[in-house]
Amino acid sequence: MDGSRVSLLLSDQEVVVRWRNSFLLAVALPALAQPFPAGTSDPFAPIRFLVGQWTGEGEGAPGEGAGAFSLLPELQGRILVRRSRSDYPAVGGRPATHHEDLMTVFQEGSALKALYLDNEGHVIRYSVVSGKEGEAVMTSDPGPGPRFRLTYRMTESGRIGIRFEVAAPGKDFTTYLEGRARRKP
Repeated sequence: MDGSRVSLLLSDQEVVVRWRNSFLLAVALPALAQPFPAGTSDPFAPIRFLVGQWTGEGEGAPGEGAGAFSLLPELQGRILVRRSRSDYPAVGGRPATHHEDLMTVFQEGSALKALYLDNEGHVIRYSVVSGKEGEAVMTSDPGPGPRFRLTYRMTESGRIGIRFEVAAPGKDFTTYLEGRARRKP
């Protein structure tokens, strides 16, 4: 054999070492990737009441609509992902519309943040707070243009009330959409 081919071959010992290292990584990585290290609290605890699959109806500026959403843990519990869809019938000369969005909720430092994207091209960065149990308020980060606020509130009947508000620059928030949702069985 010439020297170039010999350098491509591994000794039996090198094969064993590489196999052992690969095996150890395969076993150790899942243990290292646990969502929250032992002794730390769940950063999603204040909004955990929203985790699950929901169906609802709503009313507001675009007209009465119907839809569903889910909020589920992903990336081994490091983020929550909301997938939402809603349909609005034709109203007042406006055509029927279909809306889809995706929002990720994640911990950044000690704060909860969310990134919202939808099929209309909107991108909204939220700060997430929970003032009291069963309530989550997501307020858009300051910037040019309107501000947005999305509020979820658990009701006594086990449903959630949902309110989406918009505030023009220098103005107070006004309700744009409001609805209710119930957990899917």
